[in-house]
Amino acid sequence: MSSIRENLEIIQQRIEEAKTRANRLNDDINIIAVTKQVSVERTKETLDAGLVHLGENRPEGLLSKKEEIQEQAIWHYIGTLQTRKVKKVINEIDYLHSLDRLSLAEEIEKRAEKPVKCFVQVNVSGEESKHGLSKEETIPFIQALEKFSKIQVVGLMTMAPYTDDKETIRKVFRELKELQQEVVKLNLPYAPCQELSMGMSNDYEIAIEEGATFIRIGTALVG
Repeated sequence: MSSIRENLEIIQQRIEEAKTRANRLNDDINIIAVTKQVSVERTKETLDAGLVHLGENRPEGLLSKKEEIQEQAIWHYIGTLQTRKVKKVINEIDYLHSLDRLSLAEEIEKRAEKPVKCFVQVNVSGEESKHGLSKEETIPFIQALEKFSKIQVVGLMTMAPYTDDKETIRKVFRELKELQQEVVKLNLPYAPCQELSMGMSNDYEIAIEEGATFIRIGTALVG
């Protein structure tokens, strides 16, 4: 298994090339190391390589790693969060990438001790296997979040289809960017929506070309 530092060098080189193609040279791209299937030791290696954003998709994995890791990390919950598990994780994370229903928002409002940075999850591709709101549902949903003091909509999140067709992937990311711009124009204090969480190991370069600010990298980084 290659070292995280070696993998990160390759990823960072590809990020810079994607930024150059998209003329985004001054933009910061945040790499979330998706550590959901790796050991605490491998996760610590990620931090040693200089990455601070860690992504987990299960409460148990998040809590056990957080207990072991004393270093300063920024924790992202990137999986579907069941309403009944909100109380376990909501005060242990910095970002939630999967806000997609009012029942979840209500439970966060009830359980969170401080405002939570949330990405609204959008199922741009419309695949039945994916969670998230349709594009048409997204803005009304965000407008309905005004009454929740513990939710700050920092951006939108999506997953592209797993395909070799780059134009299909690009279309999904481009449509999320367009939707994000629509939300920004609403000028909602609780939903600045400046961020885009999109792109994974197989498609992060396309995501960067289309405006991603957070990319979620698992296999290509940690194995």
